[in-house]
Amino acid sequence: MMKLNVNGVSHDVEADPATPLLYVLRNDLKLNGAKFGCGLGQCGACTVMVDGQAIFSCLTPAMLVEGRQVKTVEGLGTIDEPGPMQTAFIEEQAAQCGYCIAGMMMRAQALLEAKPDAGDADIRQALEPNLCRCGTHMRILRAVARARDLMRSKSASMPAAAGRAS
Repeated sequence: MMKLNVNGVSHDVEADPATPLLYVLRNDLKLNGAKFGCGLGQCGACTVMVDGQAIFSCLTPAMLVEGRQVKTVEGLGTIDEPGPMQTAFIEEQAAQCGYCIAGMMMRAQALLEAKPDAGDADIRQALEPNLCRCGTHMRILRAVARARDLMRSKSASMPAAAGRAS
């Protein structure tokens, strides 16, 4: 039995500790945002965040994230209240087939949490490990820049005490 914290919720998971995190997320926790693409860490469709870092969940054994904070695309917001990253991707119509988008959002989220003032070159470099076969690259880049601006304005509008609490 492993205890995993995913999107701020603790889960007891009965799975072989060597099971890739992607399979635990999808099969055991029914969080289907992260996708199986290549299974080799070469496409990024499975990208999630662990302790603020973007990782390939298809390559990461579940046992390695026990006691750590895992965030999936489902943890960015809801259908009724999408988070800034989701809002930006919607507004820029950055998805075509949508298969890569959750991974793109998670890699971009990790970047912007670590570097809120990321420039265009930073965004391009951060997204390099993730592939999009549909060709919406320019819309994806615009969406991440928009998310950066939304996140900045959201943090600027937070009271100082609330900003320190996070």
